[in-house]
Amino acid sequence: MKEAIKELFDAWLEKETDDFSGVLSATGVDGVIHQQTFGFRNKVEELLNETDTAFGIASGTKLFTGLAVCKLIDSGKLSLGDKLYDLLPCDLGQIDKGVTVYQLLTHTSGVGDYIDEDVEDFDEQLAALYKKYPSHNWLNMDYYLQMTSPLAPKFAPGEDYSYSNSGYVLLGLVIEAVSGKSYQQFVADEIIKPCGLTHTGFYRSDALPNNAAIGYMHDEESDEWNTNAESIPILGGSDGGIYSCSADMDKLWRAVFGNKVLSDEMTALFLKSHEIIEEDDEDGSVESYGLGVYKYTVGDKYFHFVIGIDSGVGFCSAYYPATQVVVSAFSNTGETAFYDLMCGCMEIFSSNKFE
Repeated sequence: MKEAIKELFDAWLEKETDDFSGVLSATGVDGVIHQQTFGFRNKVEELLNETDTAFGIASGTKLFTGLAVCKLIDSGKLSLGDKLYDLLPCDLGQIDKGVTVYQLLTHTSGVGDYIDEDVEDFDEQLAALYKKYPSHNWLNMDYYLQMTSPLAPKFAPGEDYSYSNSGYVLLGLVIEAVSGKSYQQFVADEIIKPCGLTHTGFYRSDALPNNAAIGYMHDEESDEWNTNAESIPILGGSDGGIYSCSADMDKLWRAVFGNKVLSDEMTALFLKSHEIIEEDDEDGSVESYGLGVYKYTVGDKYFHFVIGIDSGVGFCSAYYPATQVVVSAFSNTGETAFYDLMCGCMEIFSSNKFE
């Protein structure tokens, strides 16, 4: 299996880019199968990325948020049918009064998205957002309300699926209201610490710990690499921004599938395909969404995954139940074609050779 994974990683890298900087990792029940490192975690000081370097994982954070909400449901403090307006003691502006926790988790709430990844001029809108709301101010979940509550709904609650950063921001506020702790502290206490994630956390971008990767963005005009310090929140929130490493993602997936984070019943509900995102008639593939995690299926082959893309950040991590293998890819130079990598791994793990 090690040789097959190495060949896949090499082929993917050759087709992907010469500028890839990060870590590729495959781990099984007996430990590391194959890992490769590339580039620098700090370009100025020429500090190399290492297998245990912590990287920003952007929207991969939604996995932690989904688990945190489900922890509260498991403890009886929250339910999927609870309405947002009954949970948050604040002005929610144009957000529909019928929005539920379930709809927020499954991206079916229809709330207006303060970072709408479906718009054509996404880069321009993102730049304008950070100009109006400088990144150094993004410290508390309450701060996000001024960016989310004035937005008109995209559709009525439950009517459609639309990936929503705003929806997961609101879940962060729900976690705070119900738990009495900050979102970041609740995740640390209920997920990070119990799962033994030793190099995972909501690190401030201006105070990164040892062996954490700085994110870089390439300036086409000057042909220089600049840090993403002004293009991501200074402190991650419930829709994105946590840092993690390959070993910790391995621990987290195994804790989830071992029912160590949630009850058996809640784990099944968390992983269940609640919303179909895309069906491809050509190859028969189906991409769906659970309560904070994706599922990709082709026939009887499938894997669960999370993915995150942001300025100077690229990330994916997938769990393949048939072989209990975790594959993770971290980049501190931005977006890459992670779907090709994850689907290639699925083919390897589902072949007769590895059954």
